[in-house]
Amino acid sequence: MSSIHPDSIKNIHKLSIAPMMDCTDKHFRMIMRKISSKALLYTEMIVAQSLVHTKKKEKFLDFNCEEHPISIQFGGDNPEILKEAAKMAQDWGYDEINFNVGCPSPRVCSGNFGASLMKDPKKVAKCIESLKKNCSLPVTIKHRIGVDNDDSFTNLNNFVRSIANAGADRFTVHARKAILKGLNPKQNRSIPPLRYDVVKKLKALNPKLLIEINGGFTNVDESLEALNDFDGVMIGRSVYKHPLKWSEIDNKIYGINTQSKSASDIILSLIPYIEKHLTDGGKSWDICKHLINLVEGIPKARIWRNQISTKSINQELDIKFLLKLTSRLEEMGS
Repeated sequence: MSSIHPDSIKNIHKLSIAPMMDCTDKHFRMIMRKISSKALLYTEMIVAQSLVHTKKKEKFLDFNCEEHPISIQFGGDNPEILKEAAKMAQDWGYDEINFNVGCPSPRVCSGNFGASLMKDPKKVAKCIESLKKNCSLPVTIKHRIGVDNDDSFTNLNNFVRSIANAGADRFTVHARKAILKGLNPKQNRSIPPLRYDVVKKLKALNPKLLIEINGGFTNVDESLEALNDFDGVMIGRSVYKHPLKWSEIDNKIYGINTQSKSASDIILSLIPYIEKHLTDGGKSWDICKHLINLVEGIPKARIWRNQISTKSINQELDIKFLLKLTSRLEEMGS
């Protein structure tokens, strides 16, 4: 467990790295923290019921102290269970709690949480109130602009105002609606059209609410421009697939004069972390499956990625070999 980072959450929410299942685990978050010291990081979505009922709480809750500021995202629909989960999150040292009302996964929606909950704003309000009552952390919410045919602006505006009255501290709005029948989660990230205009209107009518936009941003400059209209920008798949393209976050978004880092710089800085993970019985692929996205756009990048992947998957990768491969990256200027 780690102590709460001293920065106010409202001062660090300008740019955040979206919670992504099977992506934003603690290893990827450590890589991102080497790229940006300020961006708000998120856990993968954690089902509150699973957390409350498991004996191995650390499996869900553990993170590295370097990851601050970090938000834990919960999915669920039971206020009493969410109340318990909120207390655990605070005790474990998280900086904020986020409530998921945006995930369109059939498995999630069949449990009556995620995007399907947008159709029941009263229940969402009760969940937010429950989270707020049992901790002193900021409680935020991530949601869509609508679900299926329930996608009018009036419904969206009423939803946001109702949840604001329940105590939500910030709204992260994915500027697409969710289509729960007919589209899978991947299709729901691309087929429903982006409607930044809807979120812009929402912010204009609710100027006192903190509203962060999510969906479709591919570089730092686009994000910087969006901050003219919104309180924050959340980045998802683009930062996971091309992390080094976001190396100017601290410089351009937060005004911190930092030197750009190469892939080899980042990997070398992570060597002690990787070594400890291996010493503790972890597998190299746990980390290397994220590292390979750092290396692109240089000669023989594919060969490098293939070598790392093959050695890791076969559990043959050691620190000596990783250092040897990283030195080749330095020679290629990456």
